Amino acid sequence: MDKKQIYQEITGLLEKLFEIDAAQIKPESRLYEDLELDSIDAVDMVVHLQKRIGHKISPETFKSVRTVQDVVDAVEQLVSSD
Repeated sequence: MDKKQIYQEITGLLEKLFEIDAAQIKPESRLYEDLELDSIDAVDMVVHLQKRIGHKISPETFKSVRTVQDVVDAVEQLVSSD
């Protein structure tokens, strides 16, 4: 799974789970400020991502995540650490 696929996966999740308009989702979009997610939404997203990528995502990994690109980078690191 490369960064482009991961980005598409995350974008799809944001659209489906949180009904966010695809036009609003950019790599630099901030999860909390721009996309108006809250901490419960973030946990939901992590749970769904874990199922999709088949990896456990530690809470520490997502503590510093602020933007869509941060999520992509964090997931890519997990996937590439196999």
